[in-house]
Amino acid sequence: MRINDVLLFIVVFASMGAAVLFPAWGVPFQPYILHMMMLLLFLSFLRMDFRALMDRSASALARLGFLVAIKLLILPSVLYGIVLVVIPEYSIPVLLLSGISTGVVAPFIAGLVGADIAQVLKMVIVSSILAPFSLPALVKLLAGTRMDIPLGTMVQLLAMVVFLPMAGVLVMRRFLPGLPERIATRQFPLSLALFAMINLGVFSKYSSFFFAQPDQLLISLVLAYVLSAIYFAAGYLIISGKKVSRRLAGGVSLAIMNNVLVIVFSSRFFGPLSPLLAAMYMFPFYTLIVPMKMLAERGRRKASSGPEPA
Repeated sequence: MRINDVLLFIVVFASMGAAVLFPAWGVPFQPYILHMMMLLLFLSFLRMDFRALMDRSASALARLGFLVAIKLLILPSVLYGIVLVVIPEYSIPVLLLSGISTGVVAPFIAGLVGADIAQVLKMVIVSSILAPFSLPALVKLLAGTRMDIPLGTMVQLLAMVVFLPMAGVLVMRRFLPGLPERIATRQFPLSLALFAMINLGVFSKYSSFFFAQPDQLLISLVLAYVLSAIYFAAGYLIISGKKVSRRLAGGVSLAIMNNVLVIVFSSRFFGPLSPLLAAMYMFPFYTLIVPMKMLAERGRRKASSGPEPA
């Protein structure tokens, strides 16, 4: 494990712990969580070639469609059925977490671990548009429960959090061409600071979940780690070929989701277990970065010994 990975873990888990134990510390950051997520995306876009988003080849479209179907329909349904048999009280929490859209922070995580950022960004856009339709339908079909995810809110969130940072990078490249590269050289410390502030804002706001159901806390944490491994393995393994950046993008697209959004709306429609599981997923959310970086390093070593297939 490299020093940057150690620093990431220290900052991430220390900020989580501080927010839970001393929630008042995170109150100043609560109104700005989305803005900080936008800054993370801005940092991840600084070195991105946006022309990759225009790839409309048959293979690219097929890969995207397959991933979307796995993410929004197949994986949530299968996991719901399994959990319904094993621990039925967690079946709806698992369904909600599994069926939500790819996280708006996923492109940043993709850049951090060497995944294909363009492929992940496409998943963010498409899954965010479809999830307000697919997830309520799955909940109604499988669990017989009605829920409403406001479509206008989701579209507004997508436009603000994803497209504004993208536009900012494009404008900066046009009028201040040297500045993006200079900012990119300081990406890691800036990202660490943003991670810490986001965690303080999120966990301070929902810290009560850690104490309201103490008997369910450990179960939720273990289940969150099991689910994260399933999500990532499914995304990584279903992408054909040996190009590690694409396979990592599949794993990131399935494992890094909008769990904060699940915390917000599930507390309105469902019991305490749904937001609790979504909050606990923040732990594997960050822990996954290390195995993903290890896979990326192994892929680069293999590539250096011979040409990497397309």
